[in-house]
Amino acid sequence: MSSEHSVLSNVNISLETHLISALKPLLPILDPALSTQLSQYLSKPTDIIPYDLLLSVSRWSRSPEGSRVLRASSLDPKTYSMIALLAGTTTSPERKFGPYQPPQEPEQAAAQKNRERKAITTIINGVLSVIGSGAAAWIGSERTSWRQEWRVLFAFFVAAIVAISETVLYILWQSRSYSSPSEANKIQRYIRAKKVDNEPDTPRAETTDNRDVQQDGLRLRLQTRFPSNN
Repeated sequence: MSSEHSVLSNVNISLETHLISALKPLLPILDPALSTQLSQYLSKPTDIIPYDLLLSVSRWSRSPEGSRVLRASSLDPKTYSMIALLAGTTTSPERKFGPYQPPQEPEQAAAQKNRERKAITTIINGVLSVIGSGAAAWIGSERTSWRQEWRVLFAFFVAAIVAISETVLYILWQSRSYSSPSEANKIQRYIRAKKVDNEPDTPRAETTDNRDVQQDGLRLRLQTRFPSNN
């Protein structure tokens, strides 16, 4: 509860015109301490008011004494509930929040997870390649007449060369993966291509012509079976 109160104490609310009109009638009837705090924000031009101050005013309006004083002053206690006081206001208008990031599409999220898995697999393979090359160089140098120090330096040298090459290959792979079109765009193009392929190839005009041909053929058969008297 104390942590929640400390967080709310740092939150400000935009002091709108309708909020000023609702709070000004309370100055003569509020408790002296609360009235002094409220007058500091209503007497001078300011754009914000602390949230905890509005919360104190709302609690006072719900108390038996506050309700009695408000009704005696022809004021409705429901006007000073937190829902009514915060209606039409903005929380922390002086702070600058980051731009809104809409959630990713399922295809984009799947493509991002696929890239992350490939990146982790590439890093693990690179680490194993460095360790394996260093161990192979150490084991391969057993047949030489080198001392232990030279064998260790040789193993480290081989491992360093492999590590540099793996790092360069990983940078190239990562730049290529970000420069190439994403898999989500490929999937969307594939879906659009399938929709185009599934559409009927017969135009509407040809269908009308076929109907006309059928009608002409039926008329011709009728004329042949029932010749005219003329």
